[in-house]
Amino acid sequence: MDDPERAPTREALVADVLAEVDAWPVDTVAAGVTDATTTLATVGPGDHAFPLASVTKPLSALGVLLAVQYGDLHLDEPAGPEGATVRHLLAHASGLPMTSTGRTVAVGTRRVYSNVGFDLLGELVAERVGTAFAEHLEHEVFAPLGMDGSRLDGSPAHAATSTVDDLLALGRELLAPELLDDGLARDLATVQFDGLDGVVPGYGRQVPCPWGLGVEIRGTKSPHWTGPEQSPDVFGHFGQSGTYLWVDRALDAAAVVLTDRDFGPWAVDAWAPCNQRLADVLEQR
Repeated sequence: MDDPERAPTREALVADVLAEVDAWPVDTVAAGVTDATTTLATVGPGDHAFPLASVTKPLSALGVLLAVQYGDLHLDEPAGPEGATVRHLLAHASGLPMTSTGRTVAVGTRRVYSNVGFDLLGELVAERVGTAFAEHLEHEVFAPLGMDGSRLDGSPAHAATSTVDDLLALGRELLAPELLDDGLARDLATVQFDGLDGVVPGYGRQVPCPWGLGVEIRGTKSPHWTGPEQSPDVFGHFGQSGTYLWVDRALDAAAVVLTDRDFGPWAVDAWAPCNQRLADVLEQR
């Protein structure tokens, strides 16, 4: 008969799954999982700073939403192309293209992934708060969360660097918000402009393609970088620099993986199975 006192702990089970990343075809990798209060397990150099690429967007979105919370701007005020709002820009529903200027589709008709939209948000917040967006992010997000190894050097869409330790602190904030009020924290992870189709870069067209305020929501997307059986409510982001963060409030868990190899077929093969195994062991709490 199994001895329940000798059953593996949740932390041990998570650590076993995280150990798999050491076999990935990357030179440097760091990973971790946290609940709302405590890091459960990590592997690799937790204080090593990696370029985040688009994992920058959840950080920038938090900075934008804090400006909304302070009354410096409003989610439904005009921003970007005519007819678009701050909410449209955060949710990739403004019709702006990935990198160039000019609208590609009508506002609110398709999920068009746009770095341009986040650059506009950074400019708007900087204008309203009277300081550069990078300084705003440092004062309002990085410093309060103790993210000493994080910085933004350029575009709010893709130019942050950070560490696993710091992003686990962000994960805890997204699981149990202390900076962001309850309403905005709920909106962040709620589908905006429901029913829009779109493309997840690297994973193709998704029907529908749900997105929150600066974070991707898993929904029923397939293929996808999260596990195939993870909750539709899981939210987060991945970056073309080989990075990702996902948050599952129902499981009280957030996972971070940072690598030094750009996203490609290796990541498509490795990420989803690993994330599914993590979700499976986290459900055993």
